Amino acid sequence: MNFHNQVYQVLSEITEMLIAKNQKYGNSALEPLGIFSDLSPEEGLKIRIDDKLKRIKNGSLQKDDEDVVNDLIGYLVLLKIIQKDEKEKYTAKKARQKELLNRIMNDEGRKWFYDDIYKDDVQLNGI
Repeated sequence: MNFHNQVYQVLSEITEMLIAKNQKYGNSALEPLGIFSDLSPEEGLKIRIDDKLKRIKNGSLQKDDEDVVNDLIGYLVLLKIIQKDEKEKYTAKKARQKELLNRIMNDEGRKWFYDDIYKDDVQLNGI
């Protein structure tokens, strides 16, 4: 089997594992319940990755424990997904902020800001 096919086969196995675990446990890695912990999904995954690395360090690979490696790869894929999602959210937030700033900076925006924001603040807070 050539390199391309080997990579495809291994990644297909990881894909199947991630989908099966997602169906079995729900989207718990990316959307944790947060009952006992208020860690972000990213921080929770980093802890799981640390745990898997500790197992490897303590000799798990010598015990023919392929699950540890597969789980580690799976957690790294999930981490990549979270980081990509966060980057997209950040980019969208920055775009909304820029749009709002542009609206405020033009004549129509200044009128909108004054009419909708400033006057209400003056009336509510007596400024």
